[in-house]
Amino acid sequence: MSTLAHDTPIAAVPPRARLGTGLVLALVSASSFGLSGALARGLLDTDWSAGALVLARIGIAALVVLPFALVALRGRWGVLRRNAGLIVFYGALAVAGAQFCYFSAVQYMQVGPAILIEYTSPAAVVVWMWLRHGQRPGPMTLAGAGLAALGLVLVLDLVSGADLSVAGVLWALGAMVGCATFFIVNGDETLDLPPIALAGCGLVVGTVAIAVLGLVGVMPMHASTSPATYAGHSFAWWQPVVLLAVVTAALSYVTGVGAARLLGSRLASFVALTEVVASVLWAWLLLDELPRSVQIVGGLLILAGVVGVKLGETAVVTDERVPG
Repeated sequence: MSTLAHDTPIAAVPPRARLGTGLVLALVSASSFGLSGALARGLLDTDWSAGALVLARIGIAALVVLPFALVALRGRWGVLRRNAGLIVFYGALAVAGAQFCYFSAVQYMQVGPAILIEYTSPAAVVVWMWLRHGQRPGPMTLAGAGLAALGLVLVLDLVSGADLSVAGVLWALGAMVGCATFFIVNGDETLDLPPIALAGCGLVVGTVAIAVLGLVGVMPMHASTSPATYAGHSFAWWQPVVLLAVVTAALSYVTGVGAARLLGSRLASFVALTEVVASVLWAWLLLDELPRSVQIVGGLLILAGVVGVKLGETAVVTDERVPG
C-alpha cells in the first residue's frame, strides 16, 4: 500500500510500465474481490445478514486503509475539500450503492443473473466514455465486449435460462450503475486526489451510508458467532470476517483504484470481468462447487475479450495521434 500511497503523476509513468503494473493490480483486485462470495456464503449459512456482512467488510476495511490515505494526503486538506462532493458521490454510489443494490437484487432473483446484469457495467463505461469524452469504441473493442459478454453467460451457466423478476432486474441495474461509477471515477487521471486517498475516503463514506441504512431498518442487521465451514474445515467467525475486510475490501479497492488510474476506465472495467472467473475458482476451492467445462470455456472467452478490448484501446490511441 505504501507504493500506492505515493502520488507520482500517472503521466510520468512509462506506457509499458503503466500497462504491466495496471494489469497486475487489476488482476489482484479481481481475484480478491472474487473471494468475497465464497467467504460470505460460509457466514450467511450461520445466520449473518447481508447488511451486517457489508457493514463489517467495508467498515473494517476503512479502518485499515484510512491511515495510508492520510499519509498520502500529506496534510493537504484542501484536496479533500475540493473533492468532497466527488468523494461522497463515490462512496455512496460506487461503494455502498453497488453493494446495497446487489444484495437487494438477490432477494428477488438468482445470484447468477444478478451478477451478470451487474457486470454489464463495462458496456456502460464504454458508452459513457463515448458520449462524455468522445472516445468512440472501435470494431475490436466491440468484438472484445461481445466475447466477454458471451464468456460471462457461460461462466455463470445461464444458457438454460433463468426466471427474472422486474424488481430484481431493476435492483441489479442499480448495482451496474454503481459498478460503472467505480471504474469511471477511478479512471479519471485529472483528479488531484491520490488513488489510495480516494479508496480510503470512499470506504468511510460507504460505511456511514450502510450504517444509516441499517439504523433506519432498510437493510437488516444481524450476525452470529457460530463457526463457519470452508472446504470441510470449521473456522471461528472472526477469521472470514477479517479476510472479507482486509483482502476482499481493503486490498481490492486500493488495487482496483490504482489499476483504473493506470489502465483507464474502459480497459480496467473489462479486466475486472475476471472477477467472475475468480469467484468460480474460489467457490470450487472453499465450497466444493466444481466448475463445469462450459464455465472453463467461458473464462477463456472473457480473457479473449479483455485482449480484444486492449487491442481496441491501442487503435483508439493511435487514431487520436494521427493528425488530420
